[in-house]
Amino acid sequence: MTKSVRAFAPASVSNIACGFDILGFALQSEGNGRPGPGDVVTAREREPTAGGHGPVRITAIAGDEGRLPLEAQRNTAAVAAKALVDGEAPGAAVDLEIEKRMPLESGLGSSAASAVAAVVAVDALLGLELPAAALLRYAVAGEVLASGGAHADNLAPSLLGGLVLVRSLDPEPDVIDLPVPEGLTCALVRPHAEVNTKESRARLDRHLPLERAVTQWGNAAALVAALYRSDLELLSRALVDVVAEPVRAPAVPGFHAAKAAAIEAGALGCSLSGSGPALFSLCDGPAGARQVAAAMAGAFESSAGVDCDRLVAPLPAPGARVIDGEA
Repeated sequence: MTKSVRAFAPASVSNIACGFDILGFALQSEGNGRPGPGDVVTAREREPTAGGHGPVRITAIAGDEGRLPLEAQRNTAAVAAKALVDGEAPGAAVDLEIEKRMPLESGLGSSAASAVAAVVAVDALLGLELPAAALLRYAVAGEVLASGGAHADNLAPSLLGGLVLVRSLDPEPDVIDLPVPEGLTCALVRPHAEVNTKESRARLDRHLPLERAVTQWGNAAALVAALYRSDLELLSRALVDVVAEPVRAPAVPGFHAAKAAAIEAGALGCSLSGSGPALFSLCDGPAGARQVAAAMAGAFESSAGVDCDRLVAPLPAPGARVIDGEA
């Protein structure tokens, strides 16, 4: 029997308003026993010469409505897996099957989840037992393909779980696990729309006025301080994005109405998840988060005629893991 390993990697919220490209947290579902949105990748060993393919090939993709490429060089999971095989196990050959359990171009780290699940599955399949920093470094190769930039604010929480700060990726990933105040809960809504991450990043200013940069730095530093102090009032003041949100929000019809509804319903803060269109709010407890999610969804429907999916996600959430072995 051909050896195989399946791995799951969760969806994630990146930026957390003021932490563009450096802050993110993993997502899970609320108390129903299911892991929540994410991706599953199955890795199987094969003979290196089989079919004349390279070290990694994709044999099947499910859950994407036929939209994702099977060509290895165009798929984030395969690009990340190939980087790992080339770097750690030259001569090995692996087939991947991808199961998308989350929507594409939603702002929830779809490409990152694929890349993370792939490197976790291949690492376990080949018995490498690589440290998390190495897995993250290889997963970044897939994210570069998807977004055009080397950043890990989705990759790191998807791999490691929790709420994390990515201080740097050079020369090695430096990721700090941040504390989460008791009861902190994410209310998330995903409008039935899409935003292309690479195109969204291209619209952002490459040069910021110093005053705006200082404001963003202050908010990011205050957010970290608030987490360490469990100071929800300071956390609320810090959840302000003066860099990406003003540029990206116009591409999400109903954004301003939904954000206002979230704050009125008691959210500590609200912003785009990644490039959107998903919106997240941080809330004090699951009951409040459910009210906030309902308010955001209602505002999207009334202001823009857009339906939404909702998720209430307790923090912190676990990261990627192997979910079974032999096929």
